[in-house]
Amino acid sequence: MSHVEARREGPVLYLTLNRPEVRNAMSAQMVSELRDALVQAEGAGDVRAIVLRGAGGHFSAGADLKDMARRPRDLESMAQSNARFGELCVAFANAPIATVAVLEGTVMGGGFGLACVADVAIAGDSALFRLPETSIGVVPAQIAAFLVERLGYAEAKRLAVSGGKLDAKAALAIRLVHEVHPSAEVDAALARVLGELLQCAPGAVAATKALMAKARFAPPASLVQEAAQVFARAALGPEGVEGAGAFVQKRKPKWAPQ
Repeated sequence: MSHVEARREGPVLYLTLNRPEVRNAMSAQMVSELRDALVQAEGAGDVRAIVLRGAGGHFSAGADLKDMARRPRDLESMAQSNARFGELCVAFANAPIATVAVLEGTVMGGGFGLACVADVAIAGDSALFRLPETSIGVVPAQIAAFLVERLGYAEAKRLAVSGGKLDAKAALAIRLVHEVHPSAEVDAALARVLGELLQCAPGAVAATKALMAKARFAPPASLVQEAAQVFARAALGPEGVEGAGAFVQKRKPKWAPQ
């Protein structure tokens, strides 16, 4: 049985974590399927947004401890297994495609990390966030960098060392998520966000994500010339020409792929 359900609707790829009987706890198979789905989406060339969601009213309960117990217990094997999840998070963070996480019910551990990786995080009011790692004697190792990136050092550290628990309202207050909606309104919010994303040029989105990733660690002065080159290539490229023409002609731009 697939641990990730993939469904295309036009330019949008929906990836649903599909182990509802264990609140979508992440198995090695799920991690592998998510990584494969992302590689295929990037290779397809016409996927413009990816939606991550969980089946059965929960996003993810984090790592599947029973699945972990079935794997080799030596240090090197354990580290390699952990690294594969980290590589998945990095791959989604670096993806040129816009990503949206829809967060409902349980959002724990690695699921919490994926929420931080997404470009846009929409939460239902049922969402409960927790970082349980330190409370069970382990470390939020692969998601630590993404927690700091999304929340800032002080807030990330507080939550990580205390086994932090947050409801959706508290998650919004610290900007872990960007929107919170009643459960019945989450789908409408998702449709609106996707509509906004699809109005943007796909190449410009990819270039913007790459430039902003560099900007996190570089002083502004060091990026002036590189940013100028990125802008010039975009403005003189087919998307820039189409966007300027559409603006002048007061019509919607036609991006390729649609």
